[in-house]
Amino acid sequence: DKKEDNLLVKKDVGCETDQLSHLYTLVLRPDNTFEVFVDNKSVRSGKLDEEFDFLPAKEIKDPDQSKPEDWVDVREIPDPEDVKPEGYDDIPEEIPDPDATKPDDWDDEDDGEWEAPMMDNPEFQGPWSPKMIPNPAYKGPWEHPMIANPEYSYDDNMYAVCKDGCTHVGFELWQVKSGTIFDDIIITDSLEEAQKFAEETFFKKKEGEKAMFDEAEKKRREEEEAAMADEDDFDMDDMDMMGDEF
Repeated sequence: DKKEDNLLVKKDVGCETDQLSHLYTLVLRPDNTFEVFVDNKSVRSGKLDEEFDFLPAKEIKDPDQSKPEDWVDVREIPDPEDVKPEGYDDIPEEIPDPDATKPDDWDDEDDGEWEAPMMDNPEFQGPWSPKMIPNPAYKGPWEHPMIANPEYSYDDNMYAVCKDGCTHVGFELWQVKSGTIFDDIIITDSLEEAQKFAEETFFKKKEGEKAMFDEAEKKRREEEEAAMADEDDFDMDDMDMMGDEF
């Protein structure tokens, strides 16, 4: 039963990224559609079977079909008329630097016979390979024939994830910062009731939270500016002391 599995939404629903609290609402409807609200504003809607893997695939690859052995899906082949130039393999990868000269202080008896340093050979083109041409036998990628999935059956009750009523709420999260708090949770079969509950809880506290946050941010900025001013004064005092020493 797919409803007993944890199903990931195929396209993530973005969450708010500021440091304030937000209201998230998921609505499941009897026509197997859903809608997501953030702060009572609709941000996403769709069909359950299109956004989640509630159902098996409608079509599957025909198990009785396989790619023919003579199927050619190689787009290009080496040109059979292209031949390696005579003497190609005799071209060395490096050659002595023609602009190099033996140093004036070089002593053949003490330093040995002088040899010019090696440099990349501009005529060396790497290992030879024939040029490629379109394959006249190319048929394109083979596509596996599809057939109706005998295990597929539409479920009119996809939305009813809690047949006997929901008793628990769980959050499966991955985050890099601590401090997230979940509060004022409601499960109901009435969107109107959920919105009324939000007005009595989330929206009742929203403006007060925003005012407190703004005040805290103002205080933080003032403290940072004061700390920077102290650092600037300290640097100026250091410069004055250095001037006195000189």
